[in-house]
Amino acid sequence: MERIAHSDWVRLTTLVLLRWTAVFGQAAALLVAWKYYSIDLDLGLCFAVVGSAVVVNLAAISIYPRNKRLTETEAALTLLFDTSQLALLLFLTGGLNNPFALLILAPATIAATALQTRATVFIGIVTIALVTLIAFVHMPLRTIDGSPVVVPPIFGFGFWLAIVIGVVFLGLYARRIASEIHSMGDALLAAQMALAREQKLTDLGGVVAAAAHELGTPLATIKLVSTELAEELADRPELRSDAELIRQQADRCRDILRSMGRAGKDDLHLRSAPLAAVLREAAEPHLGRGKTLAFDIGDDPQADPHQPVIARRPEIIHGLRNLIQNAVDFARERVWVDASWTDQTVTVRIADDGDGFPPHLIGRIGDPFMRHRRDEIRAQRPEYDGMGLGLFIAKTLLERTGARLRFANGADPFLSEDERPARSGAVIEVTWPRSRIEAVRSGGLGENRRIDT
Repeated sequence: MERIAHSDWVRLTTLVLLRWTAVFGQAAALLVAWKYYSIDLDLGLCFAVVGSAVVVNLAAISIYPRNKRLTETEAALTLLFDTSQLALLLFLTGGLNNPFALLILAPATIAATALQTRATVFIGIVTIALVTLIAFVHMPLRTIDGSPVVVPPIFGFGFWLAIVIGVVFLGLYARRIASEIHSMGDALLAAQMALAREQKLTDLGGVVAAAAHELGTPLATIKLVSTELAEELADRPELRSDAELIRQQADRCRDILRSMGRAGKDDLHLRSAPLAAVLREAAEPHLGRGKTLAFDIGDDPQADPHQPVIARRPEIIHGLRNLIQNAVDFARERVWVDASWTDQTVTVRIADDGDGFPPHLIGRIGDPFMRHRRDEIRAQRPEYDGMGLGLFIAKTLLERTGARLRFANGADPFLSEDERPARSGAVIEVTWPRSRIEAVRSGGLGENRRIDT
């Protein structure tokens, strides 16, 4: 699955509301500085700059609908305007001598959260350039009696440096957080899509099996009646042929339903199955991929009456299937699927004889969009994108069923080939509380029965 592009998702209304907040704050700061602190300001020019933001807001409200979502370019231009407007206001009110100069960090931080990397870097560079410019070129800040309001040069340099560092640090921090949120959103969407697909397949199998089962009786009745009619109409060939045609078509329907019954087999339409059956169903798509899958499970419920009968939930099947797929992908020759249980827990352990997880990434396994993989693993599977999305989907789906997952390696990666045990690769252990996974016994449809006459 390709990563979902986050474009056209910034609402114009959000930026308009933020700008209204800035407008009222700027106007209040100007009036307080002029009225209560006797600062000599060119109120006409200052309010003209504030008014430009008001005009832009009113234009945006009148031209665009309330649900307008900005494109990447539109959002970048909007934040560039906010940065330039605030820089011009600082130019008129003393530059970095103005304690409100710190607010110029806001547009750059919003850009890091809302925009892609290129636009974020551009706005950050523009912000640093404007801050540097107004540090040297600005209208002096004076009181009404002519006394200058300045900070010592060392503090002025410190203010400039703090703002520059703030642009870089807050930009990187906000960008990292936003990127993780976007990645998690994409991965959760992928997990929901995978679960929905598995649920549809399960529901379809149940419908097919139920139809084959329920239609068996009326078809048998039709065949029986048509056979009796054919015998009674032995002296009327034209009607007898019609009755035989009905019987033939009933036989055809029987054959179709029989194949449908095999497609929607018993363990697809029942709500529960033995643990061994569920594990084999999860592994079935990967049995013919050139790797040996060894199961260590009590396969016969009669021989092992204590084997758990678990709920056949799509989350369990799809999650285990993804884990087995990962093991088969990276195994050299063999994959082991083991199951054990106690009165309290059910544990499934999947191991392989590959190289195992990269040691420095074990703590991050289960995070989506992990792009770092060792070169030798990539060489073994060139088509592997290294995104970690499959393991994330498996982990998310299984945790929804109450499972706890543990990722480890079966052997020290620094051992020589002769010293490595058979199960030297990745080991994934999935543990459920038995009460969360064990099925509640209830009456079902039973096995599909052949329609005989």
